[in-house]
Amino acid sequence: MAWRRTRSTEPAPARRSRHGRHGREGRSPVVRPPLPPLDTRVDRFDLAVGTAAEFLRSAWSELRDVSFEIADMPGATDDDGIPRWTVLSDEKRIILYRLPIERLSHLHRNDDLHRRMMIEGCVFRAAAEYLDRDPWDLGPERFRFF
Repeated sequence: MAWRRTRSTEPAPARRSRHGRHGREGRSPVVRPPLPPLDTRVDRFDLAVGTAAEFLRSAWSELRDVSFEIADMPGATDDDGIPRWTVLSDEKRIILYRLPIERLSHLHRNDDLHRRMMIEGCVFRAAAEYLDRDPWDLGPERFRFF
């Protein structure tokens, strides 16, 4: 026997309202909620260099006019290998190279805290080279725990 549709005496269900997107209910809105800003390695590197540079500028008046710049890679190697930074005292510039600092520094623990400490240490050493001082002399109160 062939399948036949029987008519029911019940009324048909009510149609859905057409107030959704494109007349369809149950869809998400066109505009999504605001997403958190992307946090990339470049942004974290910039933030670490910027905060360390601002600390040094506030502590040392000789560094207030110095420009801390970030580049990806140095143009050439020197006798010691790939430089992590270049100090140009005549131009009052310190250029930090992101890729050598991030990839060639050996961390005993590879997490965000140790990466940030390593980046800040490079900023301190570059500033110490600019000032012709020991890096530990740049922030003596910061490292005194007693």
